[in-house]
Amino acid sequence: MNLVSRKNLANMTLSVVILFAGSACFWSSERSSVDDPAEPAEENVNAIATNQPRSTQPVNPAKRRDEGDFIVQHLDVTSPAYQEFDRHVRSSRLLEDAAEKLNRSLSLPRDVFLRTKDCKEVNAFYDPNDRSITICYELMGHFYRIFKSAGESDEKAYDKMNDAVRFVFVHELGHALIDQYKLPVAGNEEDAADRCSAYVNLKELGEDGARAVYAAADAFAIESKQGDNSKRNLADEHLLREQRFYNSLCMIYGSDPEKHSRIVEGGYLPKERAVRCEGEFRRAVESWVSLLEPWRKA
Repeated sequence: MNLVSRKNLANMTLSVVILFAGSACFWSSERSSVDDPAEPAEENVNAIATNQPRSTQPVNPAKRRDEGDFIVQHLDVTSPAYQEFDRHVRSSRLLEDAAEKLNRSLSLPRDVFLRTKDCKEVNAFYDPNDRSITICYELMGHFYRIFKSAGESDEKAYDKMNDAVRFVFVHELGHALIDQYKLPVAGNEEDAADRCSAYVNLKELGEDGARAVYAAADAFAIESKQGDNSKRNLADEHLLREQRFYNSLCMIYGSDPEKHSRIVEGGYLPKERAVRCEGEFRRAVESWVSLLEPWRKA
């Protein structure tokens, strides 16, 4: 399906508006309440088988010098399927507006580049060699197709695609911050980036952010049915999709057990794991708040 046909251009535009405009809220000190979004799709869940954070002192309270910016780079799009959408992204200055908001909120030791492009593969990545975050148009198409394969309508598949891409973007932003700020990671970096995305979405982006983590969990569940446990996949630096699914649900539940009680009551998350989720989420939030504090602008 051509995701950038004129009929669907408005929906895809909304995807990028939400993705990049929403990410600017990451750097605000304000925290929005999270309304209860829809629970994960039961058919996808079946395929796979606690408090506000306390105040902490930053690791180093001294503010860091601002010597870089988030910079947008528009790369050539070679696939006809994405050329029209790429023209719209350029003319509407979606990335430029997002970069400006980020630059007003966050200090950087050097420039970091934001890109969307066709990559000839389903992917999103942070490249430390040229300090760039890239979201591939193919990834958007992938999310749309997997949600459609689970029986979602066109409109619902687009909505969940938007949400899932937001989760992925903040995940890659987490990698960029770990690299540029030389942040300590006591464990798996991919898991740390997932928890960064969960923290940002659940505590900084309100209802839209909660839907992003739910959508990511649902995507992990669907993909688990399509994957395999080959030696290559088991050796990958990412956790298994089944694990990322349960970790995502744990972060949601831990952010507000009362609000998201249906995750446990509905059997989506085992009670044995749920009792630890409030503490897991609190520690994730405290860690990221503390590590990022020296780089936040006044």
